[in-house]
Amino acid sequence: MESVGNLILYFVVALVIIVCSVLTVTTRQILRSATYLLFVLFATAVIYFQMDYAFLGAVQIAVYAGGIVVLFVFAILLTHQPGKDAQQVESTRRVLGAVAALLAVAVCGFGLFSYANFCGRQLAEIPADAVTIDTIGRFLLSTDKLGYLLPFEAISVLLLACIIGGVVIARRR
Repeated sequence: MESVGNLILYFVVALVIIVCSVLTVTTRQILRSATYLLFVLFATAVIYFQMDYAFLGAVQIAVYAGGIVVLFVFAILLTHQPGKDAQQVESTRRVLGAVAALLAVAVCGFGLFSYANFCGRQLAEIPADAVTIDTIGRFLLSTDKLGYLLPFEAISVLLLACIIGGVVIARRR
């Protein structure tokens, strides 16, 4: 009975993520878009908690939902009047956006279903109890072939540049 409840919760949360993700990129009000993004990040934290990754769920809430979205909202409010100059997107650009989104879904689906080909190892080689928070952290912050330290640092520099750019734009006005 517990697995049926988990399955129902998973599908409800997945539906919330899908709906709020679509609303994030389609709404014309930028503050509403940031709010929908906040809902997506909270729902992602719920999935982490459901998989018994309490630390990742807490980090998701504290860092992303708490920090990044608040930063977005402050940057939006500092730079201009939200939703004032929003224009309707042309229909040709909507079609191009839809085609690009479908292409991105196809590439992500291909990557998901052929994961072993991309990272050079079979998923069956990794025992289920070997994947811990410590293992994930070592992979994320390692500098070897499968490490993500360089992209992690590049994203932090990009976020810093965005903060500085927002402050510079706000000071000009």
